[in-house]
Amino acid sequence: MQGGIRFNSIGNELRKTFGRRTVKLSIDAGFTCPNRDGTCGYGGCAFCSGDGSGELAAHLSADTEALASAISSSISEQISLLSDKWPDAAYIAYFQSHTNTYAPVSILRRLYYQALDDPRISGIAIATRPDCLGEDVLDLLEEISRSHYMWVELGLQTIHEETSLAMGIGYDLEVYDRAVSELLSRGIRVVTHLILGLPGETEEMMLDSVRYVCSQPIFGIKLHLMNVVKTSRLSEMMPDYVPFGSIEEYADLVVRCLEIIPPEITIHRLTGDVPRRLLIAPEWSYRKRTILNKINSELAARDTHQGAAL
Repeated sequence: MQGGIRFNSIGNELRKTFGRRTVKLSIDAGFTCPNRDGTCGYGGCAFCSGDGSGELAAHLSADTEALASAISSSISEQISLLSDKWPDAAYIAYFQSHTNTYAPVSILRRLYYQALDDPRISGIAIATRPDCLGEDVLDLLEEISRSHYMWVELGLQTIHEETSLAMGIGYDLEVYDRAVSELLSRGIRVVTHLILGLPGETEEMMLDSVRYVCSQPIFGIKLHLMNVVKTSRLSEMMPDYVPFGSIEEYADLVVRCLEIIPPEITIHRLTGDVPRRLLIAPEWSYRKRTILNKINSELAARDTHQGAAL
């Protein structure tokens, strides 16, 4: 890497793309998940909170037109809050909470374009499960990608079947592989989400997950620190579980992950965001800035960078 930059952050990539700071606006579009409504399970994955992954997104109402209106309101409210700090920012509408392709295509189209038709919005990011990408959904995503900046986030979490079964994730690696193949064949950017610190996984298992997803031409990767939260099934299953003993231990693993990630892959996350009121363990994981500073200081101390071990 050049100019003292030690990893390819999505922030830097978006600044190159749009010529200015680009901020993601978290949108909760009212979706549920097949692992919550009984299609493949109830209550979500074991590590999910009662509110799903988007703890900080605004909750919206129920019918399609009300949801569409609420999306516009949420965008305006968030921009109003951020505009003093970043008056010249560009904005990405980030459909974050639960499974954001899990609805009829007519509804998806209405909600996605409600955000995209806002002239303040420069692109869209859609978080989903790899088992919720039917042919009609893929067609819609391809249509959007032809005229708008877009990526699709796939929550893989781990490549290891025993972990996936224990956490009740509800799909296997073959489903993920098929989703990646379908998205890439349509020219759609893919961002893969992995969790570091899932119960039962060794550091080598986590590194294997990173190696596997990076063997495909994905656009980005998210590394999420495993957080045990109060409203999750995991907190009942393993009330004393602590994924990492210290910030130093976690930072060490993240640096080793970065070293095996090809430099062209964008880094979207290196830790996690959980409100302190919900957090059980690790008790320090709400200190996001401290964790990121430690990762950066470790990269500098070792004089290493993304892709250094390839």
